[in-house]
Amino acid sequence: MTDQHPDLDALRAANPDHWRRATAIRALTLDAVAAANSGHSGMPMGMADVATVLFEKHLKFDASRPEWPDRDRFVLSVGHGSMLLYSLLHLTGYPEMTLDQIRNFRQLGSITAGHPEYGYAPGIEVTTGPLGQGIANSVGMAIAEEILRERYGRKIVDHYTWVMAGDGCLMEGVSQEAITLAGHLELSHLIVMWDDNGITIDGKVSLSDSTDQKQRFKAANWDVIEVDGHDPVAIDAALTDAKKGKKPTMVACKTHIALGSSAQDTSKGHGALTDEKVIADTKRAYGWDQAPFEIPADLKAEWEAIGARGSEARAEWEVRFADLGQGKRGEFERTLRGDPARKLSATIKAMKRQLAESQPKVATRKSSEMVLEVVNPIMQETVGGSADLTGSNNTLTEGMGIFSAENRAGRYIYYGIREHGMAAALNGLALHGGIRPYGGTFFCFTDYARPAMRLSALMGVPVTYVMTHDSIGLGEDGPTHQPVEHLAICRATPNTNVFRPCDTVETAEAWELALTSARTPSVLALTRQGVPTLRTTFSNKNLVAQGAYTLADTTEGKRLVILMATGSEVEIAMKARDILQADGIGTRVVSMPCWELFEAQDEQYRKKILPPGPVRVAVEAGARMGWDRWLFGERGKRDKGAFVGMEGFGASAPSDELFEHFGITAEAVVKAARAML
Repeated sequence: MTDQHPDLDALRAANPDHWRRATAIRALTLDAVAAANSGHSGMPMGMADVATVLFEKHLKFDASRPEWPDRDRFVLSVGHGSMLLYSLLHLTGYPEMTLDQIRNFRQLGSITAGHPEYGYAPGIEVTTGPLGQGIANSVGMAIAEEILRERYGRKIVDHYTWVMAGDGCLMEGVSQEAITLAGHLELSHLIVMWDDNGITIDGKVSLSDSTDQKQRFKAANWDVIEVDGHDPVAIDAALTDAKKGKKPTMVACKTHIALGSSAQDTSKGHGALTDEKVIADTKRAYGWDQAPFEIPADLKAEWEAIGARGSEARAEWEVRFADLGQGKRGEFERTLRGDPARKLSATIKAMKRQLAESQPKVATRKSSEMVLEVVNPIMQETVGGSADLTGSNNTLTEGMGIFSAENRAGRYIYYGIREHGMAAALNGLALHGGIRPYGGTFFCFTDYARPAMRLSALMGVPVTYVMTHDSIGLGEDGPTHQPVEHLAICRATPNTNVFRPCDTVETAEAWELALTSARTPSVLALTRQGVPTLRTTFSNKNLVAQGAYTLADTTEGKRLVILMATGSEVEIAMKARDILQADGIGTRVVSMPCWELFEAQDEQYRKKILPPGPVRVAVEAGARMGWDRWLFGERGKRDKGAFVGMEGFGASAPSDELFEHFGITAEAVVKAARAML
């Protein structure tokens, strides 16, 4: 449809039942946005026809069993159009999405937040709103479906991931990373419906973009289908064809934003239509004469029948699942719950015992690989990958196999130079269920992955980010690659566990915690340079779980100094302690591999580790930000705390020279301690 003023009467006359169902979405959207005096009306009004056909004829779901594992996933990448999703969930009979929740759109305490929030209500598969994230998450979901279909068979896993994306999603850079990866991997169960309405907040798309999106997707190895987004018969045919493809498919849906209103096809139509006359005129144009928030009983019954349409398929699936062998069924259920393998704890303990004896001196990136070598065989749900740094991140272990268009059994993904796309795909892998994803890059490039890492934390999905080359210790690559502020940035993010282990033992414990986390993502900041084993006495207990602990204490006399450190700088603290102890200055070394877990300990434990009295020196080859809490808070004093670390960016040189040059040495730590005594 290309004319600026579609004939609504003709549309209604051509498909009256469809028109009425789609109008229910539009009317609920107008009412909810008006009641909130806030929101985005235009996209749900424009895409209501596509959504109605999708839910009525194609989407595999059962509103009474929203968590059915073999349901199709529906991702509203255009999260500002959230009323489209809320309307669909209410109309199809999801129990939690009541009319009261629709009335309370965007209000405090409601499940109908301004943008869809994962965990607020069944049927919301992912948090969307930051544009481009949803389409990138969907790539991870589609990969998960392929892996699990290969593992359990088509009778148990065989579903599609459907995405609604807009011009904003496609302009965001992450979409390019996502679509090129999806096309390369030939994810045929991924279908993106593009809301091609030609409008952004500033005005026409042509103000800022002249990309031929259809050619762009074709170039990325996608099938592309064009359709009038207001013709239900054509939409049905297009979605039917999309499911037959051997590649991912983009369905370009030509639509009118804010269809039928005076704001149609304008940037005003993108936002909140709240004027009473505009709403009344629009509803009149639709032929809708119900009171606000009122859906006729017969129409609601039609929609609820659509919501129940998948119940038979779901029941048949449950029979097939019951016929699955007990071992496979148990494994499927365990991984879907996110429970770790039964052998994980014993495996980590055995490794720690061996490490206490062998005491290797290796980089913690190598330590991480050593852990994965024993973990990946017993946890078949782990799916690893790297953003073109596999040999540097040490993320691939023997026997994983490479996931590709030809090999769906592989558990390792070459993401290419796509840090943002990788991180977003990791979220999709985790959200799909049945997968424990991890992905690697250099710690400095959390800058590129950060928007998706933030959403991991916001959604509470336990993705593991393997971030190597964690400080100036990476050496010659220089300041562009040397993360200085990145520990502070990651630690500032709520609901994120940032682990910076000092040796292989702490790395093993950090991995155990990451792999058993239920609602918190983990960042493993790992060294390039070798570090000695400092935990030389075997402990059954996972000491990293406490966040911080006493690694070495005063041997005799009064404790006068506490040295606090993370990662490779714990070795420096231990050397400084030797010097101070030799001079009769009682010194404790506290390893602090995870601040967040230490903060979570009770007051009694924190006081035991950081008692009042001694002077405190913190040493970390990064920015000071955040350290003052441990130096001056927690019973510390302003004149009894010092920091040894970075004040600016790094430099290009061998790591040993850099630590000397920037004064991050045992001698500097000793000097700082003495100055306060």
